[in-house]
Amino acid sequence: MAINTLATAALFQKTLDEAAVREATTGWMEANAGQVIYNGGAEVKIPKMTLQGMANYDRDKGYTQGSITLEYETRKMTQDRGRKFTLDAMDTNETNFVVNAAGAMAQFQREYVIPEIDAYRISKLASDAITADKAGMIEYGYVPGATGTSALRKLKAAIAAVKDSYKGPLICHATSTFILELELELPGKFTTVIFNQGGVDLRVNAIDGVPIISTPSDRMYTSIQINDGKTAGQEAGGYKKGTKGKDINFFVCPTTTPIGISKQDLMRIFDPETYQDANAWSMDYRRFHDLWVKDNMLGSIALNIKDAKG
Repeated sequence: MAINTLATAALFQKTLDEAAVREATTGWMEANAGQVIYNGGAEVKIPKMTLQGMANYDRDKGYTQGSITLEYETRKMTQDRGRKFTLDAMDTNETNFVVNAAGAMAQFQREYVIPEIDAYRISKLASDAITADKAGMIEYGYVPGATGTSALRKLKAAIAAVKDSYKGPLICHATSTFILELELELPGKFTTVIFNQGGVDLRVNAIDGVPIISTPSDRMYTSIQINDGKTAGQEAGGYKKGTKGKDINFFVCPTTTPIGISKQDLMRIFDPETYQDANAWSMDYRRFHDLWVKDNMLGSIALNIKDAKG
């Protein structure tokens, strides 16, 4: 029986979208996109609600009228990324195509797509915090394990700085090197909390009730270079640390601060009879993604950077 390429592509797309949220360390950021309107392509509409503060109650006239303004701001996802892959028809027939293609797409997303999305989101969050430059929220020049320093004190100070102005649940992303220093200071004393991401409950370490998400150091940069896949030296695609990028030890922010969106555009699959460039199965993978921080939350990010300022 011939493969229904449209149905197969739709199944792949649904499965890969779910995996992108579940496997990315920043997948929790997409929970804030629940009210975002997306109708395909690169544009999204983000709701912005404005209310007024409390007023005096008048015993004769009653309540003072307040106003609620709900507007939708159109934003365009700046990250439009993709690749085309082919599987030779002599190596893959209709019987094993689905298995081979599913494995290839899952590996591609796990090894290349998800790390890039994580790195982009974290660098965007960091650059927004650096631009906002709120007093007491950014520290430079801390090397985990340096003599006379305390990782626990650094983290608690960052948590306190965020809690001073913002209420609600917080979250921390940290490198394994920084987490190691915490473990050495608190041997066997770490508390754990349940953290839900993509519908999956994860038990993670926590300090003062703040979940600590272990994040690979090669995703913890203040800026990254996105390779276009065509320019000389960028053929492999993906990303790397930006020329002015700095290494991040950890950051703390309210869970409501970032709005992360990642949408896979309609995945296309062409069988060897349809694909004209070669006797092969062809698969097109395209993903739009971006991250935004609302203006009133720009000062809510506490950032600890390993490198010196400058």
